[in-house]
Amino acid sequence: MSSVTVEPLLRYHRRTEVSGLRKVANSCYSSSSLNCSRQKLFHRGKCKLRLRRRPAAPVVIRASSSSSSNTALAETFESSGDVFFRHSFPVTRTETVEGKIFVRIDQENGKGNWHLTVGCSLPGKWILHWGVSYVNDIGSEWDQPPKHMRPSGSVPVKNYAIETPLKKASGDDSFYEVKIDIDPKSAIAAINFVLKDQETGAWYQHKGRDFKVPLVDYLLEDGTVFGANSFRPFFSNILLKPETQDHTQEPNNVKKEDRKVEGIYEEQPIAKHTAIENSVTVSVRRCPETSKNLLYLETDLPEVVVHWGVCRDAAKNWEIPPGPHPPETVIFKEKALRTLLQAKEDGRGCSGLFTLDEGLAGFLFVLKLNDNTWLKCKGNDFYVPLSSSSSLLAQFTQEHSKDSPVSVKALDQNQGSDTAFTNEIIKEIRNLVSGISSDNSRKVKTKEAQESILQEIEKLAAEAYSIFRSSIPTFKEEVVYEEELEKSPPKKSSGTGSGYEIVLQGFNWESHKSGRWYMELKEKAEDIASLGFTVVWLPPPTESVSPEGYMPKDLYNLNSRYGNIYELKELVGKLHESGLKVLGDAVLNHRCAQYQNQNGIWNIFGGRLNWDDRAVVADDPHFQGRGNKSSGDNFHAAPNIDHSQDFVRKDIKEWMCWLREEIGYDGWRLDFVRGFWGGYVKDYMDATSPYFAVGEYWDSLSYTYGEMDHNQDAHRQRIIDWINATTGSAGAFDVTTKGVLHEALERCEYWRLADEKGKPPGVVGWWPSRAVTFVENHDTGSTQGHWRFPGGKEMQGYAYILTHPGTPAVFFDHIYSSNYRSEIAALIAFRNRHKIHCRSVVEISKAARDVYAAIIDKKIAVKIGPGHFEPPNGPRKWSPALEGRDYKIWESS
Repeated sequence: MSSVTVEPLLRYHRRTEVSGLRKVANSCYSSSSLNCSRQKLFHRGKCKLRLRRRPAAPVVIRASSSSSSNTALAETFESSGDVFFRHSFPVTRTETVEGKIFVRIDQENGKGNWHLTVGCSLPGKWILHWGVSYVNDIGSEWDQPPKHMRPSGSVPVKNYAIETPLKKASGDDSFYEVKIDIDPKSAIAAINFVLKDQETGAWYQHKGRDFKVPLVDYLLEDGTVFGANSFRPFFSNILLKPETQDHTQEPNNVKKEDRKVEGIYEEQPIAKHTAIENSVTVSVRRCPETSKNLLYLETDLPEVVVHWGVCRDAAKNWEIPPGPHPPETVIFKEKALRTLLQAKEDGRGCSGLFTLDEGLAGFLFVLKLNDNTWLKCKGNDFYVPLSSSSSLLAQFTQEHSKDSPVSVKALDQNQGSDTAFTNEIIKEIRNLVSGISSDNSRKVKTKEAQESILQEIEKLAAEAYSIFRSSIPTFKEEVVYEEELEKSPPKKSSGTGSGYEIVLQGFNWESHKSGRWYMELKEKAEDIASLGFTVVWLPPPTESVSPEGYMPKDLYNLNSRYGNIYELKELVGKLHESGLKVLGDAVLNHRCAQYQNQNGIWNIFGGRLNWDDRAVVADDPHFQGRGNKSSGDNFHAAPNIDHSQDFVRKDIKEWMCWLREEIGYDGWRLDFVRGFWGGYVKDYMDATSPYFAVGEYWDSLSYTYGEMDHNQDAHRQRIIDWINATTGSAGAFDVTTKGVLHEALERCEYWRLADEKGKPPGVVGWWPSRAVTFVENHDTGSTQGHWRFPGGKEMQGYAYILTHPGTPAVFFDHIYSSNYRSEIAALIAFRNRHKIHCRSVVEISKAARDVYAAIIDKKIAVKIGPGHFEPPNGPRKWSPALEGRDYKIWESS
């Protein structure tokens, strides 16, 4: 019952007080299991019974007592034996508050300077993120306004925008606003802005786009007023200066729309989602008179329904327990029970008392606030162990020890330790195997043989639990050497495509600045396909602290600096129409928080995935996470996500599946995968079944005294280890090959392009079908230039990767912002014509100081470097096909 079908809460169509049924209700709920508490429960105040009638269904009788009966529940529980279990579960719910954003342009008292006022009717920490556009500007990129326009408290954001906090309006505590002075004589054509809620991290736009307040579409001669036509496409409420009464003084050709503007006003509804922290406390006692368990559940939540059941073993399969059941309980689809908790006498929340038979392993429940709101425990069902000696209780203690205090009495002395839990597993395995042996193998198995089997199982159980308790999975994998000599085309496998993919990175580090990158790229879709590309890698789509998208916040908010969600869908649809596959850039290693904890640390998240600090790894000192230790290297600029948490993986898988379905992504580019174990990536790939996937595993190559080592096996081994951890469900960028190409081309040391065994020295030499080769990307090149390819030698790099196995990836700038377009297009066409694929076979012919040469699939030959090489003529005749600066390619006739 881990996934619960949402069904509208049963409503009473007719309520009838039936005083004569009080005895019936007492007899239903007060069986022998409740003899110790029946009188207190049902005779402290009046008890009302309600009848619910529904066509074609049996009548359901519910008992509802007054608030005094709630006190009776607590008293009954407190007087019934010792509490052997008590735990408080934190729960977070979201409330939606509606308000409005106001935009106004006017003059004070109808005279003087003009002002733009932006306001919001909801309380919060509101930030105006804004910039300006100048007359005759080309494109939609913002500029920072002049300093005299910036209100006090404004902070510049890089070189394109300003952030100004909204302040409480005078005399109105519920209204926040900011005023910006406008000079109509300036060259500013428009003011652009979005409103940001600093508390939740949400961004509010105008119909999916940035707000745009045009100041002129033409300048009037006096330069002091605006034309109405400027605003009409954007604002519906335009205040016009009254027409002159003397019509003889007004030219006949002046239209009403061109009268002078006295002001404009527009408002837009918004909804703010606020996270509210609550808790649920569960206590369990053993009733000494009946030997049954009494479970008392209380919460500070308002009226709430408990959707519950019981389980008999560690599998936690839901069952409906036998009666008696609490008042206000109905059966849900013969799978669970639903109980409406009773309001507390003080009005602060509600509670309920549950009587449960002995011999049950646990109590399972989820909370239902309304038709659309369910509360769970870290994404799973709430679970309460019902036996003080159960191994499940020890497991519960281990799982929840970091979350909140747990009070557990009457445990065995060592029950909570690792050894005790392992012993419990071994005991259960012994019982199971003994039972099987006695039933099936008694005549053929000796006692010594059984004992030998049990000893092996004991070792396995101890080892399994040790691994289970470890926060960092440790697996030793052998390097996979892949050589496929078959001439048949490679078979498609999950995450690796058809083998013939050629990827275009569809952006650079500056692409976000236009504000409409999706639409700009959409216009290039057919051109990209005509060049021979098969896959386009798009930038991160989510709302992000950094405009480039690599510091994500609310993962479900797809309004980014590249465009909004609708434009993204249009782009993906157009790329698909052009026959291209699309990769989404998924940043899974880290996420920026929306809230601070009690220590002022930003580690509490907002939005739809409102995780707390349990989702953050524990060994990053900057963010004070309460998760497990990191399974990789920390990225210190943002909280590193703990993927060992079940609820984190569940939420990420749901988000990635949503992106696949909602946006139409065909696969993934995974950012900074060095930060978390590849086994988690396998989980995500299994859940989303991508056509193609590639991870960015980027670390330093091996150097000795500042000079790159010839042997880079250790470097590529680390990348191979990560791919192995994903079980090959995703490839990785071949950083090793890029690094070796750098050194070989820059220092004229082409001998580096063959390893000690005569193979290519990068990942492509060991596992080519999982190697994504590249020359440059948004990090290494573009305006960042962290690891720029040797200048003027880029085409040698492309001659290498576009003729060799692996999956080549081409950088956007080298197609649309350089002189390499035609040469790269010719190489792509050559690769496609000769059907070079990710598993093609390389025979290195020469690796000398000034030249490298190889024959691929026995049908093409390539050389790079200034040195001389000619493929040997024999059974095959070689004809020159392509040639450029320091590279040449031949094809077999």
